[in-house]
Amino acid sequence: MPDPLDPAPHDAADPLASFRERFTPAPGVVAYLDGNSLGRPPAAAADRLAGFVRDDWGTRLVRGWDEGWWTLPERLGDRIGGLALGAAPGQTVVADSTTVLLHKLATAAVALRPGRDEIVTDTGNFPTDRDVLDGIADARGLTVRRIRSDPAAGVTPEQVAAAVSGRTALVSFSHVGYRSGWIADAPAITRIAHDAGALVLWDLSHSAGSVPVELDAWGADLAAGCTYKYLNGGPGSPAFGYVRADLLADVENPVRGWVGRADPFGMTDGFAPADGVRRMLSGTPPVLATVPLQVSLEMLAEAGIGAVREKSRRLTRYALELADAWLVPHGVAVASPRDPDRRGGHVTLTRPGFAGLLGPLHAVGVIPDYRGPDGLRIGPAPLSTSFAELHAGLSVLRSLVAG
Repeated sequence: MPDPLDPAPHDAADPLASFRERFTPAPGVVAYLDGNSLGRPPAAAADRLAGFVRDDWGTRLVRGWDEGWWTLPERLGDRIGGLALGAAPGQTVVADSTTVLLHKLATAAVALRPGRDEIVTDTGNFPTDRDVLDGIADARGLTVRRIRSDPAAGVTPEQVAAAVSGRTALVSFSHVGYRSGWIADAPAITRIAHDAGALVLWDLSHSAGSVPVELDAWGADLAAGCTYKYLNGGPGSPAFGYVRADLLADVENPVRGWVGRADPFGMTDGFAPADGVRRMLSGTPPVLATVPLQVSLEMLAEAGIGAVREKSRRLTRYALELADAWLVPHGVAVASPRDPDRRGGHVTLTRPGFAGLLGPLHAVGVIPDYRGPDGLRIGPAPLSTSFAELHAGLSVLRSLVAG
């Protein structure tokens, strides 16, 4: 009788299987299950980086700024917007870190709602989001209202409706929860916030490149996210920020800098912002740091976000099947949604003492992600993870929890 948990049929039916060979191999790694934290490097990135240093930077030197570098933040932003964010051109830029962009966008948002003194977020939002919002509130004399969300699920439209009011300037949540992988009902939450007169800022760090996003269709106001998870941009690769087109004429960047000026080479006193989304830039674009990201976006364009999402759903469903058969009998609980429409790209497993298993797992080449107090996040990346790899990694985990 065939083994229902055999990964071979899944891999044989995977239309994206060939992409796995286009990532740099990691000797000694049996299963890399942390793509939701740091994506693997595309193999072509090393040659592309070397070529950039040798040819673009090496031979064009400062002339490179006039030959494409200067407009790279907008061009790459449009590329990400079109491939992964459901955003029309002219609304997205690549710059800074996620934290810095979240700070810029949230500060700009509350400035657009004078007289309102509350920011709404939830207790399960990523720590940097909560820290940014708290800092803005402290600086501006605002109050942060925290919705107490279920760590194994996420914030609901009903909770948002009960929290917002005429005092709410900004509502800010993560589209995919970093702990459980819960997908928020972004269209409904955005609509509720708008009905209350508030603006909405979405953190897309655990969505972009794994879960399709439709910022324009949602009517989202602002969004930010990182590029080093499912977009494989590399550790510390620059973030992306989105501002809805009709807000651009009024939004003010709180971190003014010469790159965001209307006339950056005028060297004059007095600041006039650039037109469009470029006004959200501050300092010199991180050109070199975008090279691996450009390679990864080429692969995403080839695969298509729809196919990526379908494989992500299949990978996480398979992870749940393995967990139910192998791990739940040993006291492991699943802390992620069973509903695939509410489940993002990772699955969180919980059991007291999981922190002590990281060392043994790493020692044999199995690399998941840990989030306290007792959660292991299993984050298979659709383009770089096979079903056999997922099977091998959870098999090792089974031996440890059963031992």
